[in-house]
Amino acid sequence: MSDVVIKTRNLTKEYIRDEFHVVALKDAEIEVHRGDFVALMGPSGSGKSTLLHLVAAMDRPTSGEIEVLGSKLNGLNDGAIARWRNRHVGFVFQSFNLIPVLTALENVELPLKLTHLKKGERMQHAATALKLVGLGDRLGHFPRQLSGGQEQRVAIARAIVTDPDILLCDEPTGNLDAKSAQEVLSLLAKLNKEHGKTVVLVTHDPHAAHYASKVRYIDKGELLPDGTKPEGWN
Repeated sequence: MSDVVIKTRNLTKEYIRDEFHVVALKDAEIEVHRGDFVALMGPSGSGKSTLLHLVAAMDRPTSGEIEVLGSKLNGLNDGAIARWRNRHVGFVFQSFNLIPVLTALENVELPLKLTHLKKGERMQHAATALKLVGLGDRLGHFPRQLSGGQEQRVAIARAIVTDPDILLCDEPTGNLDAKSAQEVLSLLAKLNKEHGKTVVLVTHDPHAAHYASKVRYIDKGELLPDGTKPEGWN
């Protein structure tokens, strides 16, 4: 498999509703290599999350090409995309998206229900993922019994439990205090450096971007050339 794990060409996403026409992303071109930790930076509404969702095949482009791990996502149907995503991509949301009535262990187990693993094997994998993120003593806790930082670490454990090739994080520290944010970012850096995970992080926070090895800027739907910043960014 090529060392390039994410490649886009002229990737464009438009939303047309009645008389409203919004170009969320225009002709974006990016290459991400295996083992990279890339931060996508830009202000709110710049198109960062749109690009991330297209890479995760959670949305489809209006035009252009996108290839992830050798698969051309444009040509896959919904069923094939769901199977591909569960196998290869872990997604971390800003709002955690944990199910309140399930324990941390049960939340992390959820993606494994789409695999052929038996119940005991699923629980073992989920427990291992929680231990990896430092929550081995919180397996039976419900989300309401955890801090925001702990909830996000559960969400990260859920994202990595299937051992995905790519970890996509959409403002993962947006709802956290400074200390919890640092813990989550340090964990992402550890997963990248020690476990070889390719990480793409969407953020508008320069402090968060410091944890990445590469930074690309998006402004008004345009992914700027490598090394270029929007006007007014230091």
